[in-house]
Amino acid sequence: MNGIPGSSEYSMTRTTCLTGAKMLSSTFLTGALRIFLVGILCLGGFVTLFFMYYKSALDCPPQLPENRSLSKKQPEPDKPIMLLWFWPENRRFDFRDCATFFNIDGCHLTDDRSLYNKADGVLIFHKSIKHDLSNLPPSPRPPFQKWIWYHVESPTNTIRIPGLENLFNLTLSYREDADIPVRWRLTARKGQGEDFVLPKKDKLVCWIVSNKDPATGTGVRYNYYRELAKHIKVELFGRAFATFLKYEDYYSTLSSCKFYLSFENSVHRDYITEKLNGPLAAGTVPVVLGPPRQNYEDFVPGDSFIHVNDFPDAKALSEFLLKLDKDDEAYMRYFQWRIDFSAQQHLVQLSQEFTQAICYACDHIGKHWEYRVVHDIYKWHFG
Repeated sequence: MNGIPGSSEYSMTRTTCLTGAKMLSSTFLTGALRIFLVGILCLGGFVTLFFMYYKSALDCPPQLPENRSLSKKQPEPDKPIMLLWFWPENRRFDFRDCATFFNIDGCHLTDDRSLYNKADGVLIFHKSIKHDLSNLPPSPRPPFQKWIWYHVESPTNTIRIPGLENLFNLTLSYREDADIPVRWRLTARKGQGEDFVLPKKDKLVCWIVSNKDPATGTGVRYNYYRELAKHIKVELFGRAFATFLKYEDYYSTLSSCKFYLSFENSVHRDYITEKLNGPLAAGTVPVVLGPPRQNYEDFVPGDSFIHVNDFPDAKALSEFLLKLDKDDEAYMRYFQWRIDFSAQQHLVQLSQEFTQAICYACDHIGKHWEYRVVHDIYKWHFG
């Protein structure tokens, strides 16, 4: 707006007043009436000007001084980016599963390699690395970036790839001393839980196994099973025994067994997998073969499982299981832990095999800035 609002209208009104006066002077009206009518006409013009100015003032709000601004909500800072460099064994899942299953939404999880230079963390699956390292991200690594060595296999099933020294500054593993340890854990109850109701049992001992290749260290568990089967019936399921079990039948099958053989494919410290979690979640007593009892008790109560090392041989174990089968009171003691803890069903779909670990890495990147350089990844893993 320039000058006085409605200035042209003001001139027009003034001209109208003068013209009216001339017209009235040539009429028969008296001087008093002439003055009255001219006054009415001019007053109407000025009233019109007042309302035009008032409306103009409403349409043009006052400008704030330069050092002030209208209140504005500041945008939230961007989430840290975690780049999944390889899809482990090409097992793909919806990244939204992290929020769905684990309530994890603290990073921007992506497999878009064009974001490499912006990524706060890069998750690198060990088994996907080529022997000549040609498929690793560009080096040197940006100084702010974390390279996460992702490997959940035991030393028995780990292939040494030369040249990985001083590349990684975070580890993701089943090992409890990893920067990002991955396992299914019991959850402490906050209040009084519901009374445990034992599922209906129509099988004594069960075993679900998909791998019996001796090259992967399975010889120890398979030999123990063969000795055990001489003294007690074992119901077998899984690809290793040509009895494929549908995913949707996994927990119902476990819960129908009194005992389940939670036999690891190789024996190493902390190498305790979902084979333990499955029966605990299903309401079945696991019979474990793996690291020593004390290592198991680092993660679950000692009266929640039966360890093969507690018996001199497979025959003595079978006799103990048969005795428990006839003693309901003694059998139910293996579920006393449920007063204080609960077990969550783990993901069983093949496509979900690596979901938990990837989501945990996302959670770590979203919460932690610290890191440590792992100078010799193999010394740590095999040591």
